[in-house]
Amino acid sequence: MKGRSRMLRVDARLIVGAGLILASIAGVWFVVDAADRSSPVFVASSTLSVGDTIAEGDLSVAHVRLDAADARYLSSLPEDGLVVTRTIFEGELVPRSAVKAGARVPVSAVVLDSGTRLPGSVEPGSLVDVWAAEQREDGSFAPPVVLVGGASVVEVLEQQSLVTAGGGETVEVLVPTGAVALLLAAVAGDSAISIVAAG
Repeated sequence: MKGRSRMLRVDARLIVGAGLILASIAGVWFVVDAADRSSPVFVASSTLSVGDTIAEGDLSVAHVRLDAADARYLSSLPEDGLVVTRTIFEGELVPRSAVKAGARVPVSAVVLDSGTRLPGSVEPGSLVDVWAAEQREDGSFAPPVVLVGGASVVEVLEQQSLVTAGGGETVEVLVPTGAVALLLAAVAGDSAISIVAAG
């Protein structure tokens, strides 16, 4: 009888101890789970330009704490993809305001020779303003005006042979289709073209 009573006491202690351990584990899990309020959102795997149609292969998923701001960022993608309406840089969380479903963004790629060199910060995906100074009959130039604001850079041509005589650079930019004729007329009229980083 004494041996059986001792076994019952030992078993009771084991059960109580195991219960306390399980309760402790459950409590820690509950605290950690409650503290983790991160949300899965899409991040651009590479720079996305205006007019690009993005699919899941262009994105990666990051878990970040955004609190009430998580509704501002993209966390799901429709089957037919989305169209970029403003440049999204590599590593940037994808804002919902920068994409649109079924959008047709009328942009065209134009290659321009800038009369001035670009700062090192200008790279594919950067936004630039295209300025032009009209050449007068006497050979002088009128004050420059902005022909296109917020154009997206596709490529800055780095080959030394393509550097313009005036010390500028050759740049491929995406511009609204409606501005193409204006740009071509400025180039044909020997206007001085300058590409400047957008503010």
